[in-house]
Amino acid sequence: MKEGPDIALLGSLIGDPARANILIALMSGKALTATELSLEAGVTIQTTSSHLKKLTDTGLLKQRKQGRHRYFALANEDVGAVLETMMGLAAKSGMVRTQTGPKDKALRKARICYNHLAGDLGVKIYDSMRAGGHLVERDEIVTLTNSGAVFVEEFGIDLAIVSKSRRPLCKSCLDWSSRRTHLAGSLGTAILERIYKLGWAKRVDGSRVINFSSTGEKYLDQVFPS
Repeated sequence: MKEGPDIALLGSLIGDPARANILIALMSGKALTATELSLEAGVTIQTTSSHLKKLTDTGLLKQRKQGRHRYFALANEDVGAVLETMMGLAAKSGMVRTQTGPKDKALRKARICYNHLAGDLGVKIYDSMRAGGHLVERDEIVTLTNSGAVFVEEFGIDLAIVSKSRRPLCKSCLDWSSRRTHLAGSLGTAILERIYKLGWAKRVDGSRVINFSSTGEKYLDQVFPS
């Protein structure tokens, strides 16, 4: 075997249909129990426990105990980014599941990707900030400019607090549905949290869909013009 990262192992972990369903379910950023994940995976709780052990032991998932329950979540934002990129490649290659109708359209418009906004509106924010000179991307490295720092502060985000995170401030994430970039990193999370706080949008229960009100979408367009 050649030296270096074992992408075959990673591929085998993600490639199992049940494990893929588990990982995609956790793209919502919400921690779920083994019982909840067994429903998502479509397998028994015993089989789900085996899958969860493999994913946890290899560092793709993390778990925590609360009372009598154990909750599972993606280990970090990098795992979410890999999954989003793989979903984009699958869509581009024509490897798609049966369309789910209106819900699928809603997912394409706005959804949560681990802890930040994805979909058409997530791409819109990224493109708008780049066009306004607030973000600069070189060799896939995204940097917040001085004007960008002023912009996000005026939007109501305390950059001093956000910058204290151990995560990168800005990070590009390839959007699976549009196959273009949306903003991840601690700033991407802060922007989504600010959108929630302003009441422009809210998560749809039991789904990754983020539903913007007509007023919220109007304000989004004003702050992040095309």
